[in-house]
Amino acid sequence: MHLAQFNIAEAVSNSDDPIMADFFNNTERINALADAAPGFIWRLKDDASGDSYSIKAYDNEFMLINLSVWEDRQSLFNFVYNTDHVEIFKRRKEWFHKMPKMHMVLWYVEKGHIPTVEEAKERLNYLQQHGESKNAFSFRSKF
Repeated sequence: MHLAQFNIAEAVSNSDDPIMADFFNNTERINALADAAPGFIWRLKDDASGDSYSIKAYDNEFMLINLSVWEDRQSLFNFVYNTDHVEIFKRRKEWFHKMPKMHMVLWYVEKGHIPTVEEAKERLNYLQQHGESKNAFSFRSKF
């Protein structure tokens, strides 16, 4: 099994606003870091930009999504908290609204399976409605 992760974030403004510049100016660097990270398998991206921010999964034009697959929980954890990604993560309040519900979900997928955005949204919705289980969980749980 591999580990899928999906997270959403509501930007405080559009990508052209100077407030968002540092976030978007670091996207390519952080994505390259993820792509080269031990345990990384796949991430959602469009053909034009190389990231997923132009993919609209929700009616809210400011909602950004991130979907990826990793070999295991530890690989993802190491990327998120033990690389330069953490410096961007620490600054999230500058660029994103506080989310009232869970905004990140993890779940296991069969090796070789690439999750869809709809599948990811269903997992996040499940976590928001039912709490953590082996079907949808966060870093707090060790399923």
